[in-house]
Parts: sequence; C-alpha cells; structure tokens
Amino acid sequence: MTAARICLGLAALGLAVVPQLILGAPLEQEMGLVQKIFYFHVPCAWLMFLSAFVAAAGAIAYLAKRSARGDAIAATAAELAVAFGLCVLVTGPMWARKAWGVWWQWDVRLTTSLLLWLIFVGAVLVRRYGGPGSERLAAVLAVLGAADVPLIYISVSIWRTIHPKTSVVSTLDPGMRPAFFVALTTFTLLFVPLFLMRLRLETQRARVAALAARLDDLEDT
Repeated sequence: MTAARICLGLAALGLAVVPQLILGAPLEQEMGLVQKIFYFHVPCAWLMFLSAFVAAAGAIAYLAKRSARGDAIAATAAELAVAFGLCVLVTGPMWARKAWGVWWQWDVRLTTSLLLWLIFVGAVLVRRYGGPGSERLAAVLAVLGAADVPLIYISVSIWRTIHPKTSVVSTLDPGMRPAFFVALTTFTLLFVPLFLMRLRLETQRARVAALAARLDDLEDT
C-alpha cells in the first residue's frame, strides 16, 4: 500500500493548493464565478470515464477467464464510477443553471452521461442483490457502460449540442491552466488510494466468503 500512501499524501497537498489556484484564476467573462465549478466538474468526469474503463477491463478478465482478481477490480471500479458520476451529475446542473437558465437539458452529452451512471448503479445493485450469477451480469453491464464513454466524448462533435465542446480544455485562458491541471492531477492521485483500498477490501471480502463456503461444506460432511 506504499503507492496508495504516496498518492494520498500528494493528493492532500494538491487539495491544499488547488483552492488557492482556483481563487486566483481569472473569471470567465460571461459566467463569472460559477465557471469555477469547471475545475471540479471536468476532473470528476475524467475519473468517471477512467473508472468505467477499469471496470470493463476487470469484467472482461472475469468473463473470459473467471478471474477472481478481475471480478474484484470490476466491483471496485464500478463503485468509483458511481461515486464520481454522482459528482458530475451534481456539479453539472449547478453550472448549467447559470449558463443555460435551467438545471437540466436533455442534451445528448448530459443524457449519455446519465445513462452511464445508471448503468453502473445497476451493476452495483445487481452484484449486491442479484443472487447467484450476478457477477456475470454485473460484468456485462460494466462492459456496456464503458462502451458508452466514447459516445459521451464525441457527442458534442457529432450532434448539435449546447454543452461546451471537447476543445474547451485546449483553448483555456493561460491563467486558468495551472488551476485546472493541478486539480486534474490531484483528483487522479486521489483515485489511486481510493481504488487500491477498496480493491483490498473487496479481495478480503471474497476470501472470507470462500472460507465460509468451505466451512459450510465441511459441516455438511
């Protein structure tokens, strides 16, 4: 867990620095102060995507080889996709209320992002309450969720949309870039210990379940 501790320490340092950088960044001319939600919204969206891809990788390993490690990775990343997706769906409407005058629009990017979140909510619920065989169904949902990520990303370039384009990062005001990239790095560093600690817990839970099953078999004999 050395890597987790190092990343957690660096993330804590980043969380101490980021608010100062955000406050010092220039105000966006049209939206003003509310635009600063951008520094949280985009990193959370990036981690939602990352979690979806990691979950899909673990799910594919489980479906192909019945890998217990892959199943644990899929379960861990699915929960993080739900957590970071919730942050996206909360910060997005807060920003939209000022930019568009409404909390929600059935814009293609918003709709596909909501769909991604619901898929992973479904994967988590199926795994917990689905009974025998739920791991396989949850794995299929994880792969389906990851397939939605490219659609979310390119949606603003294909369809008419009111959501900012993907070019918004590359065209940032130079004064905004330090705050954004430090925030993005900090959130990514925070992802690592969250993932590793939850993965360790999931692995131990699976071992306990396997031991309990063996104990039941011994008692029956």
